[in-house]
Amino acid sequence: MIGLLNVGVWALALVLLIPIVVLVVECIAALFPPPSRHEITTTKPSVAILMPAHNEALVIGETLAALTPQLNEDDRLVVIADNCDDETAEIARQAGATVIERFNTVERGKGYALDYGMKHLTIAPPDVVVLVDADCHVEDGAIAKIVALAHRTQRPTQAIYLMELPTEFKPSSAISALAFTVKNLVRPRGLDALGFPCLLTGTGMAFPWTQLVDVPLASGNIVEDMQLGLDLAIAKYPPVLCRKARVTGILPQQDSAARSQRTRWEHGHMQTLLTQVPRLLGAGLRQGRLDLIALGLDLIVPPLSLLVMLWVGGMVALIGAALLGATAGGAIALGLGGGLMTGAIVLAWAVFARKTIPAMTLLSIPFYLLWKIPLYAGFLFKRQTRWVRTERDAVKD
Repeated sequence: MIGLLNVGVWALALVLLIPIVVLVVECIAALFPPPSRHEITTTKPSVAILMPAHNEALVIGETLAALTPQLNEDDRLVVIADNCDDETAEIARQAGATVIERFNTVERGKGYALDYGMKHLTIAPPDVVVLVDADCHVEDGAIAKIVALAHRTQRPTQAIYLMELPTEFKPSSAISALAFTVKNLVRPRGLDALGFPCLLTGTGMAFPWTQLVDVPLASGNIVEDMQLGLDLAIAKYPPVLCRKARVTGILPQQDSAARSQRTRWEHGHMQTLLTQVPRLLGAGLRQGRLDLIALGLDLIVPPLSLLVMLWVGGMVALIGAALLGATAGGAIALGLGGGLMTGAIVLAWAVFARKTIPAMTLLSIPFYLLWKIPLYAGFLFKRQTRWVRTERDAVKD
């Protein structure tokens, strides 16, 4: 009986240690310099920017004001006003964008809007397609940088995409911003430094036309960007990170909007983890591709707050097993893993987020984890599978 219990102890410890080790390695590797990429002089590619927008009248004007000065004379900016019943389309036209409107109350979501936009571009296909959300700020020069890298490498390219804190924020928002920084900045930098591809994170993405045109985009997948990146990677077009380009969004101030946004992101992430990790690892082994195995291991890391919760639960279980006579080795190993995970998170904060996220907010992590319990329980009992738009906060001057 004790022998069987020991097997269970080490199995549980191993299952939890794998994502922890992956997280720690990525955080440490993020401090390494980027790999050298061969610079190839090419002619300037033709560019089209697609911006899906559903009732974005509150924010799209600000987004376009920052974006349009970055465009060259021949670049095209197409806003897909998707099932809008506000002034989104008119604001976009006044800002100089080409606006196409789509109305379909059954097929809703970003994927359907992007598919509609791609069909519009087939009349005169560009060399590179850029996807930008209507509620983000594209930093100066970012478009040129991701376009150049996508055209030079002939690979999908992802800018650094981060979430800023609103003017007035709660500790939970600061913890969320830190988790977002670890996921979208620190870990992709680590993968990039090790020579591996990254996941696509939703906005600030550039694609060679020939790679994107045949990909099925029309779906209601709630993390369609992540799925798109995985599909392209398996098709031998793994995404590459552009460290020099940055796109930012703002975390919602309203509790209901914040909860809706995090539910969509994290339920989608966990569903993708369950379905796509076996696919990536299997394809990597069959094709002998280390890049797919690396992406599979990266995807196996659950949302940071969930990983911490699983670690706490695992420690309780392993300590309880030790008290019943099982080996204490599993608890010791997992305890060391927890120490390394804590160190990696603190390192990520100190190097990449100390200037924007107050240190005192880290003390709120236990309360943040309690706040997230209903979200993860919802994944088990009432999983979100349909796209739901996050309500916007008005942009303040």
